[in-house]
Order: sequence, then C-alpha cells, then structure tokens
Amino acid sequence: MVFILRTLYAAKEIKRPRNYLRSKFIDSVRLHVKGGTGGTGLPKYGGLGGQGGCVYCSGKEDASLRKIMTFYRSKTIAAGHGEDSRKTKIVGNPGADIKLEVPLGVTVYREDGKVLGTIDNEDQTLILARGGPGGNKENNFLGHYGQIHHVRLDLKLIADVGLVGFPNAGKSSLLKAISRAKPRIANYPFTTIKPNKGIIHYADHRQISIADLPGLIEGAHVNIGLGHKFLKHVERTKLLLFIADVHGFQLSPKHPQRSCLETVLLLNKELELYDPELLEKPAILAVNKMDLEGAQEIYDKLVESYERIDEIIHDIPKELIPDKIISFKDIIGISALNDTSSIEQLKTRLRKRLDEYAEENNPDIIEPDELLKKNKAALAERGPKIT
Repeated sequence: MVFILRTLYAAKEIKRPRNYLRSKFIDSVRLHVKGGTGGTGLPKYGGLGGQGGCVYCSGKEDASLRKIMTFYRSKTIAAGHGEDSRKTKIVGNPGADIKLEVPLGVTVYREDGKVLGTIDNEDQTLILARGGPGGNKENNFLGHYGQIHHVRLDLKLIADVGLVGFPNAGKSSLLKAISRAKPRIANYPFTTIKPNKGIIHYADHRQISIADLPGLIEGAHVNIGLGHKFLKHVERTKLLLFIADVHGFQLSPKHPQRSCLETVLLLNKELELYDPELLEKPAILAVNKMDLEGAQEIYDKLVESYERIDEIIHDIPKELIPDKIISFKDIIGISALNDTSSIEQLKTRLRKRLDEYAEENNPDIIEPDELLKKNKAALAERGPKIT
C-alpha cells in the first residue's frame, strides 16, 4: 500500500513542459473520411433510393485545425446513409452531410498526394468524400458505397506580409509595435514557437495582415529546427519583410557570429534552397535595434554594401552566398521598442509596396479617384438632362 502511494505521489511530481513550450498551434491534420451509402431503390414502383451524405469542409476565419483533431482523433468521419425507397415513400431522403469548419488557407491532399482543393475564402466549400448514388434504374436499384479517403488538411497562413528573420531579431517586438497582436516577447532566441498574426490599422480604416513566424536557423530548408513548419507559411504571403539585428546574430557559442549583412544573405539563401520562387516576391529589409551604440554606422555600411553587392560579394564566405540575391524595395532602419516614428515610416512603406503589388497583379482595378473622373466624363457626354 505504501509503495502504491509513493508511486502515485511521484507521478504527480513529474515536471511537465511549461505552457508556452506546448504549442497549441496545429497546421496539419490527417483524417479518415467516408461518404454515406446510397439507399436501395424499389424496382416494382420505380422508387429511388436516397443519395448518400457527403463529408465536406467549409472555410471560417476563426476556425482551427486543433478542434477538428481533438474531436475526430482516431475516428472515421462518416456521413449518413441514404434512405431506402418504400411503398409509402417512393423517393428516399438523402443521408446527412457532415461539415468540417476549417481556417482559411487550408489545402486538402488525398492519400495518393493529389490535391483535392484549397479553401481561401469565407464559406467556400470542398467535398472530401462524396456520398454514393441512391438505387435507380441505371444501377439496378442498388445503392452504391460512398467514397473513402485518407486526407491531410495542410494549413498555410494567408497574410499580406510575412516576417522573415533569425531568432531574437525582434520580429515579435515589431509585430506588437506595428499591430494589435500580443505575441510572447523575451530577450532570448526561439521565443516564438508558433505563428502569430496581427492586423495593421491605418487612419483611413485600411487594414493589412502581418504574420510573425518562428525564427529560421541555418539548415531550415532541410527541416533543421522548425524548418518546413515555418517555411511553408511564407508561400501564401504577398510581401516579405526581412528583419535583421543591426549587430548580427549568433545561434550559440558553438556557431560563428554573423554580421548583419551575412544574416540577410543567409535568410536569402534559406528561402532560395526551400523554394526559389519565393525570391520573386517583393521584399523590404528592416534593420532593427537602431537605438544601440554604433548602429547608424553599421546601417550606412549595409546600405552601401547592397548598392554595390556585385563588387563585394567575393569577400563573403561562399557557403553564405545565394545563387540569386534578393532585390529589396526598401532598406529601413527601425527600433521596434524605442522609436515610433520609424515604425510609422515602415507602415507607410508596407502599404505603398502592397498597393504596387495589387496594381501589377490586378491591372483592371480602377482607383476611386479615377473612377469618379470617368463617371463625371460619361455624364458630361450625355449632355443636359431633358425634363
């Protein structure tokens, strides 16, 4: 009896991971889905069996994959069967559908790797397993089984701006300063272990979404550290905001100290090795912690280096050099904690670059002022109103 009590008390004393280390963010879920079987028809009267129910997902802004995983873990998600035809009811009722609410940005993959579709908009639906047809003349009045699939729901955050930087560069501090998000902030690497999303608000009610994603490290492209768990979220952003510590970065005493320029080139290379197309996105470089001693001199040298990068690239270690060096639209010095004017300047640049991106990718969009001029011109051509 004493042994049992000691064992129980010992079990209670086992240290569990601290809450902030147990990430509640889930961006991939595997499910077994099954469509309902169609009901049997009634040959004598030409009765039709009910259609089997479908399993489908619907996009919701506030949905999460965690809820789905918690409720359906190790279960088959099966839709209802179609009702059989009978004398008193010639046409059977269809089986009940099952709807799964998923966050925007989810891509659904079948077990063979085929993409079933992507949910990008509110209330957009996608069938995961279609129900079998009910019994009718064409199938000898025998209802068919519904589809059965193993599917994977893979979330890639949708945001206008994606923050890219090494640990402790100040991404979370910037997100807090630039939006209303409340990420965890501390003066040590890997504070952010799950993506945080914030909204930048402007005086004219314009809103821009920005995602702070877990810090990259060297080797992330081959899944070292958080690896692909971070990099896949960059794919769904319109603009990349690189953020680098003005004094560079050192992962640990076992790793070399990287200068600010070397840090940016390493970030460039990690993105390139993961997916070269990411370098085609417009990008802005924010050099953080400009309030520190000697920061302005380092910043000026960094800007000068990028202006003549082709000349100085030979002086940089080969392992840090990407095949294609990203072209930054702007290089801005900021202090996320101590300089609100630099944050306002950054907000203005982000908006400007996103507007340019929209014009390039949606050339048919007409600005409000231009639309008003066209309307006035059209009214003038009609001449005075006849009464």
